[in-house]
Amino acid sequence: MRKISKIEPVIPVLPVRKKVAAYARVSKDTERLAHSLSAQVSYYSGLIQKNPEWEYAGVYADYGISGTSADGRPEFMRMLKDCEDGKINIVLTKSISRFARNTVDLLETVRHLKELGIEVRFEKSTSIRCPRTAS
Repeated sequence: MRKISKIEPVIPVLPVRKKVAAYARVSKDTERLAHSLSAQVSYYSGLIQKNPEWEYAGVYADYGISGTSADGRPEFMRMLKDCEDGKINIVLTKSISRFARNTVDLLETVRHLKELGIEVRFEKSTSIRCPRTAS
């Protein structure tokens, strides 16, 4: 008598790609800085899309807006909402000063994102201006 063996299908486990976005900002509305913002958007779009372990989640860019308050930056706020909605796993940005110019906002935002399991990566560190106190 013949013996029949059932062959179970093997479904390959594909690595889960991280959803990666970038944030760019320039504070002044000038032609030179518009070019800088465009260069940042192009750079991050290419960087994210070239990495096979990453899924492109977009580049959020605020133009001509100061980084002293998170509330006044619509693209920054949209990015945070997308983070909260699970659309982003990693946020890339050029420097701390592009992400926030206010130390309290910076720390609160990075801590909030960390609680959500979202990593924030800064390409370079820069100093953040602190307001001078009257003496």
